[in-house]
Amino acid sequence: MRKLMLICALFAFLVPMGMAQSSQVTAKPLTDSDIQLLRSDIRADKQDIITHTMQFTDTESKAFWPVYREYANDQDKIGDDRLQLIQDYAKNYDSMDDAKADNMGQRMLNIDAKYANLRQTYWPQFEKAIGAKRAAKFYQVDSRLTLMINLQLASAIPLIP
Repeated sequence: MRKLMLICALFAFLVPMGMAQSSQVTAKPLTDSDIQLLRSDIRADKQDIITHTMQFTDTESKAFWPVYREYANDQDKIGDDRLQLIQDYAKNYDSMDDAKADNMGQRMLNIDAKYANLRQTYWPQFEKAIGAKRAAKFYQVDSRLTLMINLQLASAIPLIP
């Protein structure tokens, strides 16, 4: 868990790097390969935590992980949209007006809806793979991990001026 918190802190580093111009911090922005490496580390840590928390049987593990890999890939696609939104926010931070704020607000709501739809879409597959009770436990774990990452991001992103 401590390792995931460290990774989340590093991931949260994305936003201040993108906002270096407005916050007078001089730092090298993260490259696409840096971002992919951070994502890879976060994904590996999430899998470790899920494995430890869920304690799958061999049968459950064989059924769960293929579904999870698809789910995580789809999460990453939505994460790309979120990353683009954060980068656009950083780029427009000093020149934010109502039109830009409206656009970004709508995009944020759309991203939130995509995450909710993803969880709903995958529920039957997780339920089939490991049963309803175990699927519900996985969703609890996944939700907590997502909340930790979101908290790190939220604490690093300044409010609209």
